[in-house]
Amino acid sequence: MTPAPSTAPAAAFIPDTASTRQYIGAWSVLSVLQYFAAEAAVIAAWAGPRPYDLRTGYISDLGALNCGIFDGREVCSPLNWLMNASFVVQGLGMLLGAILLSSGLLCVAARAGARVQPGRSKPWLAAVWVRILTGTAGAGTVIVGLVPEDAGSGWHFTGAIMYFLAGAAALLVLGILWLRKSAMAWFILACGGVSLAALVTGGLTRMDIPEPGTLERIMGYPVTVGMATAGLVIAQRVHRHRKQARAAAAVS
Repeated sequence: MTPAPSTAPAAAFIPDTASTRQYIGAWSVLSVLQYFAAEAAVIAAWAGPRPYDLRTGYISDLGALNCGIFDGREVCSPLNWLMNASFVVQGLGMLLGAILLSSGLLCVAARAGARVQPGRSKPWLAAVWVRILTGTAGAGTVIVGLVPEDAGSGWHFTGAIMYFLAGAAALLVLGILWLRKSAMAWFILACGGVSLAALVTGGLTRMDIPEPGTLERIMGYPVTVGMATAGLVIAQRVHRHRKQARAAAAVS
């Protein structure tokens, strides 16, 4: 007679917080900060009839392939290739982080020696969702870079929504998960909240406001900063644990 399947919860374990995999994953997420350097360089090279205005210019205008009128705006970005490459690199960093950073490590915020209950426990499921949402946001950013706004495809808009919505949701879930585990949890939570509030505002107003560029940046910048903050927290802790492990090995 075949025994009934066990419903006992999986045994708790201590995640490896000093592995090379986790270290690479943390730095991959932290690498999203390159976006700000790329954006500044592309804005400096703007060749439109008027200087690029952060308040009224859309971020995607910087990646437009052609000079001319697009959706009622005069766009001309000679370094569009750099902006689009930055979008792709940013997305790949998030995707790689979602793959390499384990659910167990996210559950304990990379704290050494902390135990985690896998399976159906709430922290474990929350960590899994953080990885799914982060990967979705990363995929959206890659799409934005590969399909510029004036390429004649709706995929650009879809990719942007994926980034804004999934990125904000990932930060909200991660911020809640890390409460009492990291001093940066409230900052990450705030980044997700601000981004989501701006996204809802943009949807309700259809971006028909005096400063759409400002609103779009309030949607996107907090996601980038929040993700980088999470990557920094993990990178610092994993680096410290790796250093301690090497010191212990040297002594022994």
